[in-house]
Amino acid sequence: MTTLLSFVLFTGLVGLATWWLTRHKELATADGYFLAGRSLSFGVIAGSLLLTNLSTEQLVGLNGAAFQDGLCVMAWEVIAGVSLVAMAIFFLPRYLQRGITTIPQFLAGRYDDTTQAITNFIFIMAYMLILLPIILYTGATGLKGILNVSELTGIESDAGTLWLTVWVIGIIGSIYAIFGGLRSVAVSDTLNGFGLLISGAMISYFGLQLVGDGQAWQGLETIREAHPAKFDSLGGEQTSVPWPTLFSGVLLLNLFYWTTNQQIIQRTFAASTLAEGQKGVLLAATFKILAPLILVLPGIIAFHIDSQGRLFSENRQVNLNTLVDAELAALDPSKKADGRVEGLSEPQWREAKLQKLKADRSYGVLVDLVLPPQLTGLFAAVMVGAILSSFNSALNATATMFSLGVYRRYLHPHANDRQTVRAGRVFGTVIAIAAMTGAPLLAGQESIFGYLQKMNGLYFIPIFAVVLVGMLSKRVPAFAANLALVVGVLLIGIGYFVPAMQPVVEMVHGFHFLGIVFVFLVALMLVIGGFAPRSEAEIAAGETAAAEALAPAGRVSEEAGGTPPVSPIDMQPWSLAVPAGALLVVLVVGLYLYFAG
Repeated sequence: MTTLLSFVLFTGLVGLATWWLTRHKELATADGYFLAGRSLSFGVIAGSLLLTNLSTEQLVGLNGAAFQDGLCVMAWEVIAGVSLVAMAIFFLPRYLQRGITTIPQFLAGRYDDTTQAITNFIFIMAYMLILLPIILYTGATGLKGILNVSELTGIESDAGTLWLTVWVIGIIGSIYAIFGGLRSVAVSDTLNGFGLLISGAMISYFGLQLVGDGQAWQGLETIREAHPAKFDSLGGEQTSVPWPTLFSGVLLLNLFYWTTNQQIIQRTFAASTLAEGQKGVLLAATFKILAPLILVLPGIIAFHIDSQGRLFSENRQVNLNTLVDAELAALDPSKKADGRVEGLSEPQWREAKLQKLKADRSYGVLVDLVLPPQLTGLFAAVMVGAILSSFNSALNATATMFSLGVYRRYLHPHANDRQTVRAGRVFGTVIAIAAMTGAPLLAGQESIFGYLQKMNGLYFIPIFAVVLVGMLSKRVPAFAANLALVVGVLLIGIGYFVPAMQPVVEMVHGFHFLGIVFVFLVALMLVIGGFAPRSEAEIAAGETAAAEALAPAGRVSEEAGGTPPVSPIDMQPWSLAVPAGALLVVLVVGLYLYFAG
């Protein structure tokens, strides 16, 4: 009961505070609804970036990866800091200068309407069919365990509690995104972000105290002495993040995610000034570099406690062994011969499977072990905040791209702001209901779930390649970009899903494969641009068309020859942006060097 009360109290306070802070804000205009009136401060931008990024899957999954591989998995957080520096200094000024609301709008201004249509279609379908259902499913799966929903509701069916939890999360998240717009999403993110930082730090602190007999620092020293290999920042070939991939797929995926992923960067487009946007993005980068303290360290702590036999109770251990037995019994007989299972001796195979199951469950078990009961509800509320943030941000981004990229551009070109906002709300409601209906169907379908996760890689690399070339070269024509988008999706799809090609991808490593595709796409566009470049007249006409399409009335420059739109906000950069960014990059390099080897 204490857990439930603290959960309801914190969740209710966040909702009440969000309503109070946004109650008099303008939501009838497109800018007011989709971009919070271009008025967000750096603190709100940073908090919203961080919490939108964090999900149950990341919190549980990254700590589970650390349980197995150690500190090297910090790449997904620390390299994100470098990507955010690139966003603040290179990408954000170019986005804000054009006054855009979506990435497809930027591509329409740089290339053509076809490029915008392709990217709108890719983003909307990916978010609708992949991202939203996965957020709801993983979030509901984690939450119903923390709150023990079955006991609270009396519903014994696992499917019943899953459906209930999915719809509760989905409805709450939809209220924020559909009725409150981006401002409500960003404000609630910031409030939940404080709770997340506190709760995440408590898990690490209490875990280290347990190891160190009440002394957290002693606990850290004990773990480092007992498992020095777990603190190596450079992953080996057998880890999930071998160190050479830091310079190929890992870096590229982070760059896409933090510089061109609509779900994440939409709040940066809502900055009140360029300086506020840069400060917010760089503050988020600082926290990402420190994030391993709550997203990696607990996994290593859990590994140490498990090595002493203190993490999993006897009943939990029996359940894990039962799951291993069931998986072995269900395995194809052709993979079991002469006492070997999938190339390993049976004891080795059992141990590998057991460690994987332990890794997947390690964070939840650690929370249950070290967190005082009266704080469990707060932790559950923060988890809900992270789930809601990811869900309502993706929902808001999907509605934004439909309203501005489909409804206003093709279905109703002369729609006013009120009609555009209403279309976004209706579309968001339909998508939310579809996601809430589809999410529970992922239960028990691990192969489909893995398939859906893999699908994300299909569009990350092509879109990032097209955006980057569009910023670096004015000569590359729209045909080259449109071809790269289609070819990129096809190449990655063939490499991932055609059985004959999978051994080739595995041979070079999946992350290197993405890097190779990226280089090929960039080279393809540059070669086409070399043989069939845009003329000066086409460049000027494109800039003028972008200005007329995106800039508010009266903001188009009168200069001859065509010019980009004048931004609707103050474009004076933060004077410390470059020094602060350089310092953060040096800090990342220093972290890797300090923990290397």
